[in-house]
Amino acid sequence: MGMALGAGIAASYFARRARRISEEGLVDWAGVERIATSRLRRLPGTLTTSELRASERSYADAMARIVPVLEARLGRELPGVVDRHAVVDRAGWARANLVTFRVLIERMERHLELPGGSGTIGSGVAAVANRFLTTQQIGFLLGYLGGRVLGQYDVALLSAEQAPGRLLYVEENVRATARQLGIPLEDFRLWIALHETTHAFEMEAHPWLRPYLKERLERQLTLFLDDAKDVQRQGLGSLVRRWRSAAAEGGLSGLLSAEQRGLLRETQLVMSLMEGFSDWVMDDVGASMIKDVPGIRARFDARRAQRRRGLNKVIARVTGLDMKMEQYRRGERFVSGVARAGGEAAIRRLWDGPHALPTDREFDDPPAWVRRMVPKAPAGFIP
Repeated sequence: MGMALGAGIAASYFARRARRISEEGLVDWAGVERIATSRLRRLPGTLTTSELRASERSYADAMARIVPVLEARLGRELPGVVDRHAVVDRAGWARANLVTFRVLIERMERHLELPGGSGTIGSGVAAVANRFLTTQQIGFLLGYLGGRVLGQYDVALLSAEQAPGRLLYVEENVRATARQLGIPLEDFRLWIALHETTHAFEMEAHPWLRPYLKERLERQLTLFLDDAKDVQRQGLGSLVRRWRSAAAEGGLSGLLSAEQRGLLRETQLVMSLMEGFSDWVMDDVGASMIKDVPGIRARFDARRAQRRRGLNKVIARVTGLDMKMEQYRRGERFVSGVARAGGEAAIRRLWDGPHALPTDREFDDPPAWVRRMVPKAPAGFIP
């Protein structure tokens, strides 16, 4: 009798929690923010609001210097970018990016039947456990990334809003990294601002790029949700069969359909080009504005390599940061190769449209891309 009563009370409790979760969603977003900001505020180098505000003038001056030089070098205007930047602390960066996570998760919730709807104690426990674990995971991820990011061009690709993005500079991380690498703070701020402003140039000066990425990300998400529904209905069997049939490709790709792998390759190529182009601009344009760009690059690349060890390496693989590091390297090699093979004429064709995107093969053979896009470019030209 007592056990039955206890089980009934437990079932009632978890059923109520499950109903509440179905109303409030899979993630406790206030909890995510608490977890992330609590972690970030314990990191060394935390700044006060007045210290953050005091650094704003430095970034405003950097942007005022960067934008005209970048416009002249790349041959396009960047209207309004100087006015759309903000200096934030680590917690401020986490709050800004929480919006992106929320859009993604809520899209998933609308398409999936979450555990907890049946009213049984098992489904109720599953709902409570899912909400707790998902909240902890997203909070940890935002807290981890927030301690690393230096700057970001913040644009919500999957939101309905099509307003221009905003540049965010995470001053606590910028100061800590400049100090760690022994780089003058003003030079380092300028160098990082060049990278992020170039991302703004890529997105805002080329109207085709945001819809191109948005379409692929939305399609990838739709296919992922379709897979999740199949797993709900049929169990893991369908994914296991797919993995076996594509085992030769190894790793994550074996779990993806042919269409998913194609979309992933297309997205990775664009992201590699974006990251590589920004790195190339940091060095090419930065050389006219900063005293020791080669020295900064060498120290910064050594830091990137060092942070891919131990636990950081494991987390990088889980979060996809190792993929991002490869995007930097591969993209910069391609853009540098284009500059050497085709000079200014070739660099200005990089963002002509989807037809100008390099194929996977051209990424490893920049002169082949130049021959396709700028057939009259002088061979071996170095600007």
